[in-house]
Amino acid sequence: MNTTSNTQRFTLHKAGTRGKANHGWLNSYHTFSFAGYHDPSRIHFGALRVLNDDTVAAGMGFGTHPHDNMEIISIPTFGDLKHRDSMGNETVIKQGDIQVMSAGTGISHSEMNANRDKEVRFFQIWVFPKQRNVQPRYDQQHMDVTKMQNNLLQVLSPNADDEGVWIHQDAWFHMGLLEAGFSTSYTLKKSGNGVYAFVIEGDVTINGQGLNRRDGLAIEGTDTLSITADSNAQLLLMEVPMR
Repeated sequence: MNTTSNTQRFTLHKAGTRGKANHGWLNSYHTFSFAGYHDPSRIHFGALRVLNDDTVAAGMGFGTHPHDNMEIISIPTFGDLKHRDSMGNETVIKQGDIQVMSAGTGISHSEMNANRDKEVRFFQIWVFPKQRNVQPRYDQQHMDVTKMQNNLLQVLSPNADDEGVWIHQDAWFHMGLLEAGFSTSYTLKKSGNGVYAFVIEGDVTINGQGLNRRDGLAIEGTDTLSITADSNAQLLLMEVPMR
């Protein structure tokens, strides 16, 4: 659903309209066109190319596969994800962590459920880089969830010295754990950027638009967001360049 208010432009993606792929060992919801799911109106939102909501069965995972010229971010919400790549990194990403991999000139990696007795759930997000063929790199940080309580914590930026991980793009991600009735605002970091708001849990209202669990809202043409939690909610804001 598209809505225009003055210069603001909203596109609402309800949770139930996402693409879905169930492979038995993998249950995946795609906000944007991915693999077997193709919607010409949902190829990307500016530099935001992929937002996958993945659940991987116990002991299963993605075998080694290549990437290049993409910034790849993983955020687990339950369980543990084992990562191994061609740069020699072998780590476990847990709930509360954020991982970034700059594929650049080329990298291969695998992602496996580290546990044989429970599933792992995580979001994988792809962002187009502003520079091609950079040197591949890997980073992983644990987010201080206490700083997310009724606050939008920066978890990703273009700057290595800022809070959170960094990527090769003028993008900023923020996450918050908001109590019912709490209101706040978000001011965009760069003129001309847009924001894709994704409700991980709960219900929120952003600039007058109500959102529920796993809904996404693409927002352009505004510098400020007004946010109210209508129930206890977990929110992810992804500010990205539109061109």
